[in-house]
Amino acid sequence: MSDHASDFVLQAISFDTLEGWKDDDPSGLFEVMRSCRRQITDVKPYRTGSLGLRSEDLLPLLAAAEDFTPSSPASARAFFEMHCRPFLIRRKDGNSGFVTAFYEPDIDVSDRPDEIFRFPFYRCPDDLIDLDDANRPAGLDKAYAFGRLHEDRVTAYPDRRTIDQGFLEGRGLEIAWAKSKVDVFFVHVQGAARLRYEDGRIGRITYAAKAGHAFSAIGKLLIERGEIDRAEISMQAIRAWLGRNPEHVDEVLWHNRSYIFFREAPVADPEAGPIAAAKVPLLAGRSLAVDRVIHTFGFPFFIRAESLTHLDQGRPFRRLMLALDTGSAIIGPARGDIFTGSGNMAGESAGTVRNDADFTILIPNTAAGRFD
Repeated sequence: MSDHASDFVLQAISFDTLEGWKDDDPSGLFEVMRSCRRQITDVKPYRTGSLGLRSEDLLPLLAAAEDFTPSSPASARAFFEMHCRPFLIRRKDGNSGFVTAFYEPDIDVSDRPDEIFRFPFYRCPDDLIDLDDANRPAGLDKAYAFGRLHEDRVTAYPDRRTIDQGFLEGRGLEIAWAKSKVDVFFVHVQGAARLRYEDGRIGRITYAAKAGHAFSAIGKLLIERGEIDRAEISMQAIRAWLGRNPEHVDEVLWHNRSYIFFREAPVADPEAGPIAAAKVPLLAGRSLAVDRVIHTFGFPFFIRAESLTHLDQGRPFRRLMLALDTGSAIIGPARGDIFTGSGNMAGESAGTVRNDADFTILIPNTAAGRFD
């Protein structure tokens, strides 16, 4: 472990003491694990997080999953019990982990602008570049992973306000236009969307890059201003407030200077989940966004959130999931974002998830000895 080792420890536990494990059915994960193996072996390994778990540590588990078809929930659990050891992620500050949720919105769009469809989704501009310690200008925060290269000079890229006010117009970067600036904003937050064109076509966009500025939660802003009570905050509450206060929409949205660029994604199966950062389709209810600075994609996490009950018909949320995505608001060793699916119903489920949770990572046997 590297610079994050001071923040948390991994505590070896047993499956027998993993509360909720015996009631879970992780059978649906095997197809996704096969997709992860193809990505690692045929395309490229996932980036290693500071915890030190590598894609090659995951390959024995994925190879074993290749030809395994669970005959029951118990046989699926037995597979993971045979091939992995569970480690509880314990934060040294004593706080529990925390989960939110995300979904893939359905958005009505047009491939040409008019007086109704006025708000674009943009592709990456050609003057947006990756930043690292070698080319980042002095004075620009190390959190900036992207910047602007213009006339041989690197600067911070313009922010949400400047782009909304027309900075990218006329460059042919528009993928499609939506009816609502608020809809576009929340697609930026979610990182993907299904696009429903007027002629019935279905397209898909997914995260490609961002302008580089830090994510700033507008919900936090509205709480601090006393506009929404902390106990009532949710995506639905924020949308309702913006709907009641159209004259403040720009000011509030511009508080989040972060701006997301998209790429068009293939739609081989409109019912399959979007392809996110791990380059495999997300499985609703079983895919987790994590902090990729710390964690490595593809690893299984058992999430136990006793107060999160609306995703499992009133029962506490206790599920094995795969780390397949990330997000600028997902920061910390025990911080996760649960993918609830696509469409409005999934959005209703995702919008109110803000719950304490325990995070247990399952480490394949060949690598587990390094963490005892």
